[in-house]
Amino acid sequence: MRPIPILNAILVLVALYLLVFERDRVMGFLGDAASPAQENQAAQVEAEPSVPVQAIASKAQPVDQGVLTRGQTEAARRVEVRAETTGKVISEPLDKGAQVEQGQLLCKLDPGTRPAALAEAQARLDEARLNATAAQKLQAGGYRSDTAAASAQSALEAAMAAVEAAQTELARLDITAPFAGRIEEDTAELGALLSAGGLCATVIQLDPIKLVGFVPETEIDRVHEGARVGARLATGREVLGRVTFVSQSADAATRTFRVEAEVANPDAAIREGQTVEMIVAADGTKAHFLPASAMTLNDDGKLGVRLAVDGKAHFAPVTFLRDTPAGVWLAGLPEEATVIVVGQDYVTEGSPVAVTLVDHAPGDVATDTPAPGTPAPEAAQ
Repeated sequence: MRPIPILNAILVLVALYLLVFERDRVMGFLGDAASPAQENQAAQVEAEPSVPVQAIASKAQPVDQGVLTRGQTEAARRVEVRAETTGKVISEPLDKGAQVEQGQLLCKLDPGTRPAALAEAQARLDEARLNATAAQKLQAGGYRSDTAAASAQSALEAAMAAVEAAQTELARLDITAPFAGRIEEDTAELGALLSAGGLCATVIQLDPIKLVGFVPETEIDRVHEGARVGARLATGREVLGRVTFVSQSADAATRTFRVEAEVANPDAAIREGQTVEMIVAADGTKAHFLPASAMTLNDDGKLGVRLAVDGKAHFAPVTFLRDTPAGVWLAGLPEEATVIVVGQDYVTEGSPVAVTLVDHAPGDVATDTPAPGTPAPEAAQ
């Protein structure tokens, strides 16, 4: 009988015994034997070299989030000055564009027979006053009834009303400017016949000028009266003003709300009807001003930046607020953060990094941070 098969059988029996009856001890022994290998592997991981990167020590700043809208300019006041009576124009016309003051004569109408009507009314008033005085004396002496005295007093009051009406009719012959402004069209021509309601002139007031925009219903809660407004005209001119009116009812067709702002216009350089882009300052937030090149995407496609935290790279999602030629405003980061601006695309989550702090990212167009509290049309997105 050969001894090898017997030895093989004994080894198999011992192995089965160990696996069945002494399994816990065997697994513990194997674990102790593997621990040195695991420690060696961890040591290799810890020995992974740090990736050199450049970073900016950034601190959050308050920044306005404006509401952007487009609209047009409107005159602060516009009125069509019309005649209240009929008459022929006897004054020389004023040219369109002329500056007029409040109360300045625009059109003068021919008085016609109105002065004679006033004289007649005045004479009747004098007569009625004498009759009323005599009636009161006779009534006091018992020679006239109370009814006769009341009739004389009524005639006096009617005569006084007639005089007042004649004076008012004469005053309507002078058509004057209701406020200081500019004449939009030539006044009525000399010799033209104006009837009641006939147009004498159109006067507009351009100082201050109104900026009118329409804000969607999703943004209207962020707009309040008194808020600062920055605006840019189609000519490129930029102006500043404040909101003076926010509509409480939406336009039935567009579901937008009318917003008005006033801007000083002493030289009347801003005309009525010009296209304007407005940004209304709203409740602000804190954000970091960083170079646009610092932004990156993680494996899930989320926009963010990579931060250096305790010598390791960590991805932080951000909210994009606005951009400028010098950089971008990003929200969602801690109050103070070390943002990697060079090398962020060569590290992954948790990678060790060797950080070198810099003032700005290489290749930036500008390094000066724009004032975060000043609303500017180009900053709105």
